[in-house]
Amino acid sequence: MRPPLAMSDAITPQLLLSAYAAGVFPMAESSTSDVLHWVDPQRRGIFDLDSFHISRSLSRRIARGGYSIRTNYDFEGVVAACADREETWINAEIFALYKALHQAGFAHSLEVWETEHLVGGVYGVAIGGAFFGESMFSRRTDASKLALAWLVHRLRAGGFTLFDAQFITPHLASLGAIEISRSAYHERLKQALPLDATFDPAGYAPTAQSVMQRKIQTS
Repeated sequence: MRPPLAMSDAITPQLLLSAYAAGVFPMAESSTSDVLHWVDPQRRGIFDLDSFHISRSLSRRIARGGYSIRTNYDFEGVVAACADREETWINAEIFALYKALHQAGFAHSLEVWETEHLVGGVYGVAIGGAFFGESMFSRRTDASKLALAWLVHRLRAGGFTLFDAQFITPHLASLGAIEISRSAYHERLKQALPLDATFDPAGYAPTAQSVMQRKIQTS
């Protein structure tokens, strides 16, 4: 972990983008902390987009429906929901920075809705062909798993090659995240950044069936 960066040493959205491109990201100790840390883990969690596996139980849940998927519809609501837990690294400055990145077109959310209720989602930052996943939440059983499956399908369709999950947790591991070395991560990042990927590919119209089969539908 890098030395702490005090709030007085203000992080700008552009500095945050440069940090991601260099392989580091900020975290606060808690929602009330006034200090941010730059983090560059020795072991990095990622989702391998080419070998992402959807379990039979998740396939059944995708097919069962009763939900809708939206992107960037309520970005702030997703970040707020991710921060609404007993322990969180999302403080006020973190929230403001990602809001600014979203307004600039670099931060995105994928959301799971039941009628007009936001029940799950994930948000992150996109630069080139790298998507840096920040956090996810679930207010219904399997809602975060649904968000992840639809997100992986979208990233593949958009030409992304790296899905950064930062740290491995038991929950992420159960969803297929793997851990690689810092050097291996930086090599993947170096290859991904120059790519011309997009979070909203032209003509992209996924269906539950295509998501379950991991096929890319573009018409």
